[in-house]
Amino acid sequence: MNLTLRIWRQTGPDDPGRMVSYQVPDVSPDMSFLEMLDVLNDRLTLDGEDPVAFDHDCREGICGACGMVINGVAHGPERATTACQLHMRHFRDGQTIDIEPWRAKAFPVIKDLVVDRSAFDRIIAAGGYVTAPTGAAPEAHAQLVRKSDADAAFESAACIGCGACVAACPNGSAMLFTAAKVSHLSLLPQGQPERTTRVVGMVDAHDEAGFGGCTNIGECTAVCPKGIPLTSIGRLNRDYLRATRERDGVPGT
Repeated sequence: MNLTLRIWRQTGPDDPGRMVSYQVPDVSPDMSFLEMLDVLNDRLTLDGEDPVAFDHDCREGICGACGMVINGVAHGPERATTACQLHMRHFRDGQTIDIEPWRAKAFPVIKDLVVDRSAFDRIIAAGGYVTAPTGAAPEAHAQLVRKSDADAAFESAACIGCGACVAACPNGSAMLFTAAKVSHLSLLPQGQPERTTRVVGMVDAHDEAGFGGCTNIGECTAVCPKGIPLTSIGRLNRDYLRATRERDGVPGT
Protein backbone atom coordinates (compact mmCIF):
# COMPACT_ATOMS: atom_id res chain seq x y z
CA MET A 1 0.00 0.00 0.00
CA ASN A 2 1.10 3.54 -0.76
CA LEU A 3 -0.36 6.19 1.51
CA THR A 4 -0.34 9.96 1.93
CA LEU A 5 -0.32 11.05 5.55
CA ARG A 6 -1.30 14.56 6.56
CA ILE A 7 -0.06 14.88 10.14
CA TRP A 8 -0.43 17.71 12.63
CA ARG A 9 3.05 19.03 13.48
CA GLN A 10 3.49 21.38 16.43
CA THR A 11 6.85 21.97 18.10
CA GLY A 12 5.37 23.07 21.42
CA PRO A 13 2.37 24.56 23.22
CA ASP A 14 3.08 28.06 21.89
CA ASP A 15 3.54 26.99 18.26
CA PRO A 16 0.40 27.51 16.11
CA GLY A 17 1.01 24.15 14.41
CA ARG A 18 0.18 22.99 10.88
CA MET A 19 -0.66 19.92 8.80
CA VAL A 20 2.35 18.42 6.98
CA SER A 21 2.09 15.83 4.20
CA TYR A 22 4.26 12.70 3.99
CA GLN A 23 4.37 9.90 1.43
CA VAL A 24 4.64 6.42 2.96
CA PRO A 25 5.19 3.65 0.37
CA ASP A 26 5.12 -0.13 0.76
CA VAL A 27 2.90 -0.23 3.84
CA SER A 28 1.94 -3.78 4.81
CA PRO A 29 -1.79 -4.31 5.42
CA ASP A 30 -0.78 -6.34 8.49
CA MET A 31 0.94 -3.41 10.18
CA SER A 32 -0.77 -1.69 13.07
CA PHE A 33 -1.36 2.03 12.69
CA LEU A 34 1.43 2.81 15.16
CA GLU A 35 3.83 0.46 13.38
CA MET A 36 3.13 2.39 10.21
CA LEU A 37 4.03 5.62 12.06
CA ASP A 38 7.20 3.90 13.33
CA VAL A 39 8.21 3.24 9.71
CA LEU A 40 7.63 6.90 8.87
CA ASN A 41 9.63 8.02 11.92
CA ASP A 42 12.54 5.72 11.04
CA ARG A 43 12.69 7.33 7.61
CA LEU A 44 12.44 10.86 9.03
CA THR A 45 15.24 10.11 11.50
CA LEU A 46 17.51 8.75 8.76
CA ASP A 47 16.78 11.89 6.72
CA GLY A 48 17.77 14.08 9.66
CA GLU A 49 14.20 15.30 10.25
CA ASP A 50 12.30 15.50 13.51
CA PRO A 51 10.16 12.35 13.96
CA VAL A 52 6.47 12.64 14.72
CA ALA A 53 5.80 12.62 18.47
CA PHE A 54 2.90 10.41 19.55
CA ASP A 55 1.90 8.65 22.78
CA HIS A 56 2.07 4.88 23.12
CA ASP A 57 2.96 2.22 25.67
CA CYS A 58 1.50 -1.28 25.77
CA ARG A 59 0.23 -1.33 22.16
CA GLU A 60 -2.33 -3.92 23.25
CA GLY A 61 -5.36 -1.70 23.77
CA ILE A 62 -4.98 -1.82 27.55
CA CYS A 63 -3.05 1.20 28.83
CA GLY A 64 -4.93 4.05 27.14
CA ALA A 65 -1.72 5.88 26.26
CA CYS A 66 -2.26 6.06 22.50
CA GLY A 67 -4.60 8.73 21.27
CA MET A 68 -5.07 10.43 17.93
CA VAL A 69 -7.88 11.53 15.64
CA ILE A 70 -7.70 9.60 12.37
CA ASN A 71 -9.70 11.02 9.48
CA GLY A 72 -11.87 12.91 11.93
CA VAL A 73 -12.61 9.97 14.23
CA ALA A 74 -10.97 9.39 17.61
CA HIS A 75 -8.93 6.15 17.36
CA GLY A 76 -9.93 5.73 13.71
CA PRO A 77 -12.70 4.04 11.72
CA GLU A 78 -13.02 0.75 13.62
CA ARG A 79 -15.37 0.67 16.61
CA ALA A 80 -14.19 -0.58 20.01
CA THR A 81 -10.59 -0.36 18.81
CA THR A 82 -7.69 1.75 20.08
CA ALA A 83 -5.32 3.41 17.62
CA CYS A 84 -2.58 0.91 18.52
CA GLN A 85 -4.86 -2.01 17.63
CA LEU A 86 -6.06 -0.49 14.36
CA HIS A 87 -4.52 -2.23 11.34
CA MET A 88 -3.69 -0.81 7.94
CA ARG A 89 -5.91 -3.33 6.14
CA HIS A 90 -8.80 -1.04 7.09
CA PHE A 91 -7.44 1.61 4.69
CA ARG A 92 -7.19 1.70 0.90
CA ASP A 93 -4.12 1.81 -1.30
CA GLY A 94 -3.50 5.42 -2.32
CA GLN A 95 -5.66 6.82 0.48
CA THR A 96 -4.92 10.14 2.19
CA ILE A 97 -5.12 9.89 5.99
CA ASP A 98 -5.39 12.90 8.28
CA ILE A 99 -3.87 12.44 11.75
CA GLU A 100 -4.48 15.00 14.48
CA PRO A 101 -4.15 15.15 18.28
CA TRP A 102 -7.03 15.14 20.77
CA ARG A 103 -8.39 18.67 20.57
CA ALA A 104 -9.82 20.06 23.81
CA LYS A 105 -9.15 23.04 26.06
CA ALA A 106 -8.29 20.71 28.93
CA PHE A 107 -5.84 18.71 26.73
CA PRO A 108 -3.20 21.24 25.62
CA VAL A 109 -0.85 20.01 22.91
CA ILE A 110 2.68 19.29 24.14
CA LYS A 111 4.14 18.33 20.77
CA ASP A 112 2.65 17.02 17.51
CA LEU A 113 0.13 14.35 18.50
CA VAL A 114 1.01 14.36 22.22
CA VAL A 115 -1.36 16.17 24.57
CA ASP A 116 -1.29 16.80 28.32
CA ARG A 117 -3.92 14.51 29.86
CA SER A 118 -2.99 15.25 33.48
CA ALA A 119 -6.47 16.71 33.98
CA PHE A 120 -7.66 13.10 34.19
CA ASP A 121 -5.20 12.51 37.04
CA ARG A 122 -6.66 15.47 38.93
CA ILE A 123 -10.17 14.07 38.53
CA ILE A 124 -9.03 10.72 39.94
CA ALA A 125 -7.20 12.43 42.81
CA ALA A 126 -10.43 14.21 43.73
CA GLY A 127 -12.20 10.96 44.61
CA GLY A 128 -11.35 7.99 42.42
CA TYR A 129 -10.25 5.75 45.28
CA VAL A 130 -11.49 4.01 48.44
CA THR A 131 -10.05 4.56 51.92
CA ALA A 132 -11.59 1.45 53.49
CA PRO A 133 -8.81 -1.01 54.38
CA THR A 134 -9.73 -4.05 52.33
CA GLY A 135 -6.76 -6.26 53.28
CA ALA A 136 -6.29 -9.50 51.39
CA ALA A 137 -8.84 -10.71 48.89
CA PRO A 138 -11.89 -11.98 50.83
CA GLU A 139 -13.84 -15.12 50.09
CA ALA A 140 -15.97 -14.54 47.02
CA HIS A 141 -19.21 -15.07 48.97
CA ALA A 142 -18.19 -13.04 52.08
CA GLN A 143 -19.84 -9.82 50.83
CA LEU A 144 -22.93 -10.20 48.73
CA VAL A 145 -23.10 -8.00 45.63
CA ARG A 146 -26.02 -8.09 43.25
CA LYS A 147 -25.12 -9.56 39.88
CA SER A 148 -26.48 -6.48 38.07
CA ASP A 149 -24.30 -4.17 40.22
CA ALA A 150 -21.21 -6.33 39.74
CA ASP A 151 -21.72 -6.39 35.97
CA ALA A 152 -22.24 -2.61 35.79
CA ALA A 153 -19.20 -1.97 37.99
CA PHE A 154 -17.02 -4.19 35.82
CA GLU A 155 -18.36 -2.47 32.70
CA SER A 156 -17.36 0.95 34.05
CA ALA A 157 -14.01 -0.29 35.39
CA ALA A 158 -13.04 -1.23 31.82
CA CYS A 159 -12.38 2.47 31.09
CA ILE A 160 -8.70 2.94 30.19
CA GLY A 161 -8.71 6.74 30.41
CA CYS A 162 -7.55 7.30 26.83
CA GLY A 163 -9.51 10.53 26.35
CA ALA A 164 -11.28 9.59 23.11
CA CYS A 165 -14.58 10.63 24.69
CA VAL A 166 -13.23 14.16 25.16
CA ALA A 167 -11.85 14.35 21.62
CA ALA A 168 -15.17 13.24 20.12
CA CYS A 169 -17.45 15.42 22.24
CA PRO A 170 -18.34 18.74 20.56
CA ASN A 171 -18.36 20.27 24.04
CA GLY A 172 -14.98 18.80 25.03
CA SER A 173 -16.64 17.04 27.98
CA ALA A 174 -14.96 14.29 29.99
CA MET A 175 -18.20 13.22 31.64
CA LEU A 176 -18.08 9.66 30.27
CA PHE A 177 -14.62 9.18 31.81
CA THR A 178 -15.71 10.77 35.10
CA ALA A 179 -18.91 8.75 35.20
CA ALA A 180 -17.03 5.50 34.62
CA LYS A 181 -14.59 6.23 37.44
CA VAL A 182 -17.41 7.25 39.79
CA SER A 183 -19.68 4.35 38.86
CA HIS A 184 -17.34 1.43 39.28
CA LEU A 185 -16.71 2.45 42.90
CA SER A 186 -20.19 3.65 43.85
CA LEU A 187 -21.75 0.35 42.81
CA LEU A 188 -19.64 -1.75 45.19
CA PRO A 189 -19.75 -2.00 49.01
CA GLN A 190 -16.17 -0.76 49.42
CA GLY A 191 -17.07 2.49 47.66
CA GLN A 192 -20.02 3.47 49.83
CA PRO A 193 -18.25 5.47 52.62
CA GLU A 194 -17.04 8.13 50.12
CA ARG A 195 -19.93 7.85 47.68
CA THR A 196 -21.26 11.36 48.36
CA THR A 197 -17.95 13.21 48.57
CA ARG A 198 -16.53 11.25 45.62
CA VAL A 199 -19.09 12.30 43.03
CA VAL A 200 -19.08 15.96 44.10
CA GLY A 201 -15.29 16.14 44.24
CA MET A 202 -14.74 14.47 40.89
CA VAL A 203 -17.38 16.51 39.05
CA ASP A 204 -15.95 19.71 40.55
CA ALA A 205 -12.45 18.67 39.41
CA HIS A 206 -13.84 17.93 35.95
CA ASP A 207 -15.27 21.44 35.68
CA GLU A 208 -12.20 23.14 37.15
CA ALA A 209 -9.99 21.42 34.56
CA GLY A 210 -11.84 23.21 31.76
CA PHE A 211 -13.83 20.32 30.33
CA GLY A 212 -17.19 21.23 28.80
CA GLY A 213 -20.61 20.20 29.98
CA CYS A 214 -22.38 17.04 28.83
CA THR A 215 -25.44 17.49 26.62
CA ASN A 216 -26.02 13.76 25.98
CA ILE A 217 -25.04 13.87 22.32
CA GLY A 218 -23.51 10.39 22.60
CA GLU A 219 -20.40 10.82 20.44
CA CYS A 220 -18.33 9.76 23.45
CA THR A 221 -19.83 6.27 23.52
CA ALA A 222 -19.48 5.89 19.74
CA VAL A 223 -15.67 6.17 19.94
CA CYS A 224 -15.01 4.64 23.38
CA PRO A 225 -12.73 1.64 22.72
CA LYS A 226 -14.15 -0.18 25.76
CA GLY A 227 -17.82 0.48 25.09
CA ILE A 228 -18.60 2.45 28.24
CA PRO A 229 -22.37 3.10 27.96
CA LEU A 230 -24.15 6.43 28.21
CA THR A 231 -26.14 5.04 31.15
CA SER A 232 -23.07 5.55 33.34
CA ILE A 233 -23.52 9.32 32.93
CA GLY A 234 -27.12 8.98 34.04
CA ARG A 235 -25.94 7.10 37.13
CA LEU A 236 -23.43 9.87 37.88
CA ASN A 237 -26.12 12.54 37.49
CA ARG A 238 -28.39 10.76 39.97
CA ASP A 239 -25.56 10.39 42.48
CA TYR A 240 -24.53 14.02 42.03
CA LEU A 241 -28.07 15.32 42.50
CA ARG A 242 -28.54 13.19 45.63
CA ALA A 243 -25.15 14.25 47.03
CA THR A 244 -25.69 17.97 46.49
CA ARG A 245 -29.19 17.81 48.02
CA GLU A 246 -27.78 16.10 51.09
CA ARG A 247 -24.95 18.61 51.30
CA ASP A 248 -27.37 21.52 51.08
CA GLY A 249 -29.76 20.02 53.59
CA VAL A 250 -32.64 19.63 51.15
CA PRO A 251 -35.33 17.40 52.72
CA GLY A 252 -36.54 14.27 51.03
CA THR A 253 -33.13 12.83 50.04
